[in-house]
Amino acid sequence: MNTKQPLPTVDCDVLVIGSGAGGLSAAVTAAYHGLKVIVVEKADVCGGATSWSGGWAWAPGNPLAQKEGVREDKDTFRTYLRGVLGEDYQEDNVDAFLEAAPHMVGFFHDKTSLQFVPGSKINDIYGKLPGAGTGNRSVGPKPLNARAIKPTVRARMRHQLYETSFLGMGIMAGPDLSKFLSASQGNPKGLFHAGWRFGFHLLDLLTHRRNMQLVNGTALTGRLMKSADDLGVDIRVSTPATALLKDDDGTVTGAVVRSPEGELQINAARGVVLASGGFPNDVQRRKELFPKTPTGREHWTLAPGETTGDGINLAQSVGASFKTAVKSPAAWCPVSLVPYRNGRTGVFPHIMDRAKPGSIGVRADGQRFVNEANGYYDYVEALLAATPEGETVESWQIADSRFVRRFPLGMAKPLPVPLFPYLRSGYLIKGRTIEELAEKCGIDPAGLRRTVARFNANARAGVDPDFGRGETAFNRYGGDAGNKPNPSLGPIEKGPFYAVRVVPGSFGTFAGVETDGRSRALNHDGEPIPGLYVTGNDQANVMGGHYPAGGINLGPALTFGYIAGRDLAGVDTYRGAVGAGVTGAGGGAGAGKGPLG
Repeated sequence: MNTKQPLPTVDCDVLVIGSGAGGLSAAVTAAYHGLKVIVVEKADVCGGATSWSGGWAWAPGNPLAQKEGVREDKDTFRTYLRGVLGEDYQEDNVDAFLEAAPHMVGFFHDKTSLQFVPGSKINDIYGKLPGAGTGNRSVGPKPLNARAIKPTVRARMRHQLYETSFLGMGIMAGPDLSKFLSASQGNPKGLFHAGWRFGFHLLDLLTHRRNMQLVNGTALTGRLMKSADDLGVDIRVSTPATALLKDDDGTVTGAVVRSPEGELQINAARGVVLASGGFPNDVQRRKELFPKTPTGREHWTLAPGETTGDGINLAQSVGASFKTAVKSPAAWCPVSLVPYRNGRTGVFPHIMDRAKPGSIGVRADGQRFVNEANGYYDYVEALLAATPEGETVESWQIADSRFVRRFPLGMAKPLPVPLFPYLRSGYLIKGRTIEELAEKCGIDPAGLRRTVARFNANARAGVDPDFGRGETAFNRYGGDAGNKPNPSLGPIEKGPFYAVRVVPGSFGTFAGVETDGRSRALNHDGEPIPGLYVTGNDQANVMGGHYPAGGINLGPALTFGYIAGRDLAGVDTYRGAVGAGVTGAGGGAGAGKGPLG
């Protein structure tokens, strides 16, 4: 006799599983079009890897660019993507992305609390390819004072990643970061900017016990969560989904979730969106799919620990196809491991320091292996390729004393922050000479000396014949505009010398559930599974596992979430001019008050 009691039920139109950019985009879009939406999140806070990201989204043709007078044809974007993606170019999905991305930006910017600022100077990575952009193809979230968000919503927001903050305070890429760096060089305007920013941060810690000046990924999450709350979206944390529900026709109709009060059945009349963050913390899948990761543990991701492939498992349980035939299974990023006195190991992403003049990356043989100023994806891909089978995949970022006082070297901060905490912990390695530094790191001293001598001679001339560093707009923008003759090249010659060990990491995964241009999950026959949508890192990467520009995680996540929300609401056409009502970076709801309001 079966005595199992039926589960309590809750009804909605759309159930979203996961609360990163993709999930919240779908939720806000569907709710705006009149649907009742529930979001369930496995963690006890929302935002996933989005909250720990830079927050920039690649969205070519966006209305903020048009407002600045930049109008590019879609064929230009297609030309560039075909050049980068090659045989991995997926015409239907790429076209769907390019068509919807401008409308996505216009919708959020004009109709919700998510306002953007333009990436006017953010270049595409492969600047020598036809169609490469030199700015205005990216948007980032406008900074937000968290006082504009209800305390109940704010309490469910993931904090800034500590490793990419200054004592918990986020610093936004662009003018904000430039002013902080100029402060380390004694610039009065930079010192003033850093002083008032940090002063407000201290006040926030005293009064609210958290960072309140939201930038980068925290601003993106905060603005999306505020938008969702404004539209009545029901967001439930500590509520992982454990099974999908289907009717007799195979249509996905909801899910079973495990809430703090017990198991619950959520019925979704229109469908379910999977957006749980991919599988960067699934050790077994990493072992199977990641190169030179024999146990699955030789990899350090920047995604929260809850991203263990739940969405992919749920999709596969109802017959969805898990696509692994991509250029790379993950969005690589070089990282260094930060030891803390409490025993915790932090993970720091090397995004900015590699392009600054006066630093290089080398392997144990003392040889360079990559153009360090190219994208973070390229650095790890080259490191993996340069490491012989059976050897540990690692490199060292090398710099001199002038560099470490002017720029960050990994997590070690420039002046006026002291270096001794990083030296004491062993994170930062110091040598009076290049040879001494090499011996302490386990690098071939003669090989490193030859590499540094060759690099220095070329850097003084402003050229890099070995890897072409500094030849593209992307390289030069990441350097130091005041450094001549090449913003990205400077000699390494003033001792003492410093090094940080760098290992493979990732922002998230590219292998994922195969979908069509409407974000619908596909089965093994390429047919849509009724009622099931996928976005974010649960979705197979629209770029085929390539990394043509910064923001190609968040841009597609927001866009395909927007596409899914519209499809679930039965909105199948785009109306009106793209971004006709865009007010610019300074307008829109939810700006709040305070220094970043």
